[in-house]
Amino acid sequence: MITRTVDLRSDTVTKPTEAMRAAMATAVVDDDVLHHDPTALCLETEMARITGKEAALFVPSGTMGNLISVLVHCDTRGSEVILGDNSHIHIYENGGISTIGGVHPRTVKNNQDGTMDIDLIEAAIRDPGGVLVYPTTRLICLENTHANSGGRCLSVEYVDKVGELAKKHGLKLHIDGARIFNASVALGIPVHRLVQAADSVSVCLSKGLGAPVGSVIVGSRSFIAKAKILRKTLGGGMRQVGILCAAALVAVQENVVKLEGDHKKAKILAEGLSQIKGIKVDVASVETNIIYFDIDESSKFTAEKLCEYLEEHGILVTQEGPLRIRIVLHHQISESDVQYTLSYFQHALSGVQDQNGI
Repeated sequence: MITRTVDLRSDTVTKPTEAMRAAMATAVVDDDVLHHDPTALCLETEMARITGKEAALFVPSGTMGNLISVLVHCDTRGSEVILGDNSHIHIYENGGISTIGGVHPRTVKNNQDGTMDIDLIEAAIRDPGGVLVYPTTRLICLENTHANSGGRCLSVEYVDKVGELAKKHGLKLHIDGARIFNASVALGIPVHRLVQAADSVSVCLSKGLGAPVGSVIVGSRSFIAKAKILRKTLGGGMRQVGILCAAALVAVQENVVKLEGDHKKAKILAEGLSQIKGIKVDVASVETNIIYFDIDESSKFTAEKLCEYLEEHGILVTQEGPLRIRIVLHHQISESDVQYTLSYFQHALSGVQDQNGI
């Protein structure tokens, strides 16, 4: 019988805190489609302030936030967006920018740290003189932190350079900032400075910050006015949304300070895993709350079998390949949970080796 659950599948699995539940129960609400929900307006005002942008808009999900942002900037079908080949928008958002928006993705290889080489980005920008045959480049997208690179942080210097490149060519810059608060805490740089060069940012509130639902997109007032129309078109216009925004406000006010602890626990877990024979993890690459590691082929232990073993003991992780696993820390994982998890990894791998890899 499982007596303990340690859910490391994602930072999206957090449950609302008591403070969030209380805020939701007492939230002052109205019709947000009519722009009259006071709690939604309060959250949007606060997020605009934090990010240093003119305005903000609450949306149901990060996927919708990114889709709306891309479509506002690429409002002519057949436009092209430059983005990383390993980015969330390109891989995990159901191809929405193409299927719904008619926007053509032009990918540039992501480096291991989540960046794209500046010269490769510039080389991917279409020559306006070839408009008869080429799609028109209108947007560059970055992701900070970069999830598929293990939660690596894009430096403010790098983002500024991409912003300068965008302006040089008359393009817009969007940042998928699903975990931008993680990047801010890890780098010790305020969120508004990290996104200063961006024309728009999508910020997820239900990942590291632990809100139950929602994201916010930020940008200029004219950008948000257009975004609001698209949100309605996509079915994201909700009524008494202040119930959700109340929990999100608590998340922003109370949980940002917890991110540093998430990062420390991720580092402890990564260092512990690195000491276990049969596991390969690059500890130096663990900058925030995400860990990727590989199982040594010589252990003759698959990711599927290891995940099954861990689940039997209440530890939930994500299989990313035949020999690859992802772990994500969040504020509802304790130091005790980390040690508990390490003990079962150690037990599993040592047990396999004791049985000659069977």
